[in-house]
Amino acid sequence: MIERITQVAHDLDELDRRILIELQQDASQSLDDIARKVSSSKTPVWNRIRKLRKAGIITRDTVLLDPEALGLEACFFVLVRTSAHEADWQARFLHAVRARPEVMEAHRLAGDIDYLLKVRVPNARAYDRFYQALISEVTIHNVTALLSMEEIKFTTELPLEHTKS
Repeated sequence: MIERITQVAHDLDELDRRILIELQQDASQSLDDIARKVSSSKTPVWNRIRKLRKAGIITRDTVLLDPEALGLEACFFVLVRTSAHEADWQARFLHAVRARPEVMEAHRLAGDIDYLLKVRVPNARAYDRFYQALISEVTIHNVTALLSMEEIKFTTELPLEHTKS
């Protein structure tokens, strides 16, 4: 599957890229609007979107919510170090992280830190509840939580202008 997606990514032409850029900016816009913005007609745009979905380039449509408007004002970046690298520990950790709705992103890293989590909660007390729940499910060697004071940039848009033709 990854090889197929990689091959499709290399086969994207300029029109595909422009369509994807438009969809990333606002997936709710009409096919007519997208076609006009990319200088094409509706049917070819629709066919290309279907092709991009089938190839796995477009994985889903979603809505972005304002976390602060929903009372989720605290964003913590959690650095996790473990001394356990066995498959059983990793399976329990991954299950615990995936089950927690506060975890917006989770990454396994190379280097001194094993995992990086992005956690969105209302406040520090809520983060502590998250932390206590996590360490009750799996043993962690060391955890460092960094509170984001200000979000400087956030985007879900991939830089398609810079991908290879």
